[in-house]
Amino acid sequence: MKKAAKKEKTINTTLPLYDVNGKVVGEVKLDEKLFDGKVNRTLLYEVNKMYEANKRQGTAATKTRAFVAGGGIKPWRQKGTGRARVGSIRSPLWRHGGIAYGPHPRDYEYSMPKKAMRGALISSLNARLCEDGIKPIVKIDFKEAKTKLFQKMLEALKVDGKVLVIVDKAENKTIFSARNIRNVTLMEGRNINARDVLLNEHLIIEKEAFDKLVERLK
Repeated sequence: MKKAAKKEKTINTTLPLYDVNGKVVGEVKLDEKLFDGKVNRTLLYEVNKMYEANKRQGTAATKTRAFVAGGGIKPWRQKGTGRARVGSIRSPLWRHGGIAYGPHPRDYEYSMPKKAMRGALISSLNARLCEDGIKPIVKIDFKEAKTKLFQKMLEALKVDGKVLVIVDKAENKTIFSARNIRNVTLMEGRNINARDVLLNEHLIIEKEAFDKLVERLK
């Protein structure tokens, strides 16, 4: 029997727009060409692998026999001793000898086509939309920098777990209010990528930042 094809989950074409008190003050209409519920898992895997590789320092190093101190003289003559011939006590076969085929400093960084990066970001956003994990907000603007105010906003929006808060421009009051809250990451919309979206269960995004993001993805 043929396996039934998996149905793509349909998503709402509009999202409620909240304020910092968790009240619905409007709605955000989604671009149906971008946000169609399709998630390219293979592309997400490849892009995430690239971001992980680019984080690697590549500083692991071992010494070959050329770099190990000592061993400049032949331990014994070539023939006549009854023992195996040896040219240096720093041979990889000897204790304290050099390492054969060990790691050496290298650059693991590589890049993928812009089209693939764009597609991965769209797929990651679609994945969160399918889980109702994106909540647009008018603007995050507090009168003073207080963690209590930011925490109150999260509770009003009913989000828990890992939260990515995306703002158009990160102001000091917002940064200071969010930095002491566990599992909350604050970023500007121009800097986000697919990996940032996938690492967090919920996205709170300012309306202006969302509009610019959509323009960037078109």
